[in-house]
Amino acid sequence: MIHQLIFAAPKPGMTEREFQDYWLDVHAVEYASKIPQIRKYLIDKRIPFPGEDPGAEPLWSGVAEIWLENVEEQLASLQTDEFLQGARLDEPKWAAFWRTVVLDTFAHEVRPGTGGVKMIVLAKRREGLPLKEFRERSLGKHAELMAEVPGLRRYLQGFTSDGYYGIGEAVLDAAYQLYFDDADAVAAALSSPEFARAEEDLFSIAEPKYVHRLLFTEHWVIGPQAR
Repeated sequence: MIHQLIFAAPKPGMTEREFQDYWLDVHAVEYASKIPQIRKYLIDKRIPFPGEDPGAEPLWSGVAEIWLENVEEQLASLQTDEFLQGARLDEPKWAAFWRTVVLDTFAHEVRPGTGGVKMIVLAKRREGLPLKEFRERSLGKHAELMAEVPGLRRYLQGFTSDGYYGIGEAVLDAAYQLYFDDADAVAAALSSPEFARAEEDLFSIAEPKYVHRLLFTEHWVIGPQAR
């Protein structure tokens, strides 16, 4: 199954709260969720990291996570009236489309479980490192080190689909999802020696300047069981 992540930011003049509320309460309900090929669908609302500068502008303020059965179903979804005459036409009302990043991924569940908040870590592998080796090391030593981080309740590693590399390079190679009880648990994890060791290992396979961390709460629109 394709696990698609759509990272988006508010259009100029819209606050982050307005953007998030419109996405979840209007766009998701009235438009996107009506696309028949979408099996599961949730909206991640960004929340600040503990101690974060409140004036700093985030890269993105939310993520849509969409599950589709396969590539054929994905292509079919983009040709439906629900997408062309609905969701697509609504997007410019609330999203800065020029800042949107879309990743189709295939996910590996390293640790099953649940959590109240989740941190998404985006990564681009180091120049010269083969994609196969990056994925193997990510699922190997890096996963083992991250699994030792205190307070980690659930852990997914999502790798960008091979189709993104057909004629060049993908913008990002991986999206890791780490679940914790709450923001305080995230702060404790980030200050732990276990996280420092895991991050040092990540920087051995990923370009530090292209590693991005964002914190979210999940809001299911369709799911968590597939329709």
